[in-house]
Amino acid sequence: MATKRAPTARQLRLAVELRRLREAADLSAREAAALLGVNSVQISQIESGSSGVSEKRLRLLAAHYMCTDEAFIDALVAMTTDRAQGWWEEYRGVLSTPFLDLAELEHHATFLREVQFLYIPGPLQTEDYARAVYTYRVPELPLEERELRVRHRMDRKVILQGPAPTPYEAVIHEAALRIMVSDRAASRAQLTSLVELSEADHITVRAIPFDLEGFAGATSAMTYAGGPVAKLDTVVRDAPQGAAFIDSEAQLHAFRTLFRKVEADSLDPARSRDFIHRLAKEL
Repeated sequence: MATKRAPTARQLRLAVELRRLREAADLSAREAAALLGVNSVQISQIESGSSGVSEKRLRLLAAHYMCTDEAFIDALVAMTTDRAQGWWEEYRGVLSTPFLDLAELEHHATFLREVQFLYIPGPLQTEDYARAVYTYRVPELPLEERELRVRHRMDRKVILQGPAPTPYEAVIHEAALRIMVSDRAASRAQLTSLVELSEADHITVRAIPFDLEGFAGATSAMTYAGGPVAKLDTVVRDAPQGAAFIDSEAQLHAFRTLFRKVEADSLDPARSRDFIHRLAKEL
């Protein structure tokens, strides 16, 4: 018997939003099920992401939950009706789920914002840089696994390419720019690539120099992915167990504010480009 595939982070987000709508309407799972003429088990399965929900049923639930935000409802419908298989599916079964979930999140994002202090953001890394990062891992990765991860990271660059690339903004601390994760030549190539990428209209790179006074935001590393509506934004942060996906409204508001603070402290794009170019010349 085939093993049922675990829900993706996107499917779980849809499930969470439907549960939040029900709870905001002050309805129990049993009451919601009665409104649909189904049993409460089906509502529980929908709200756990273990069962899908049709557009008709989703819109009916939203109506019963007294949700009048049409843009939000349409966005939820898109999440349940989009059956497209993304490029990351070729890695299913060979890389762990967090790699696939991050790629799926980036694919659907309306914009991406990153703050990094120790590493160059993944979509901006060169192949040599990414390989050096994965080579240093303890315990050491088997060669095949390491190369799979490097290839997956390079494939993530698709969000920055093509006729409709994703607007992308990265704020990078000087520490990440100076740490040579590989040899001098690879580090120089990484900084040069950053400068070249930052010249694209849809890519903004900002730097935070060591000598900036009054900066205490070194714990604010994040990836902020914009959703089709603000309620469906997502923050990704590194955690001991892997990437943590954050989506509560209060936390999203806090991270939006935090990003604006860090962005305001950084050099503007032109000065950042010159700054990174000088660092590259020093190598």
